[in-house]
Amino acid sequence: MASRMKVRKDDMVKVISGKDRGKTGRVLRTEPARDRVFVEGLNMQKRHQRPRTLQDTQRQQNLEGGVIEVEGPIHVSNVQLLDPDSGDPTRVGIVREDGRRKRVARRSGTVID
Repeated sequence: MASRMKVRKDDMVKVISGKDRGKTGRVLRTEPARDRVFVEGLNMQKRHQRPRTLQDTQRQQNLEGGVIEVEGPIHVSNVQLLDPDSGDPTRVGIVREDGRRKRVARRSGTVID
């Protein structure tokens, strides 16, 4: 069973290991079952896409084919959330207030959401 991820969609993160180490970006989507996140503009992979026919374009927008670049998955342990105050990478803690979970930046103690 996958653990609950502390990184969510639209969070700003910094990559701490791998080929994109040191780069920052916004989380586009998460896959908690696989412990993966997709970060905007990072871990780019090339995909070969076949041109779509006119019938297929009613469901999808891409008409032309060719080699396109898409974001690839990054393991959640290789990214750190950026502190909203200072912009530095920080660990994330969980605090319960009034029965609700709140994420807290460990570096500054700021409530993230």
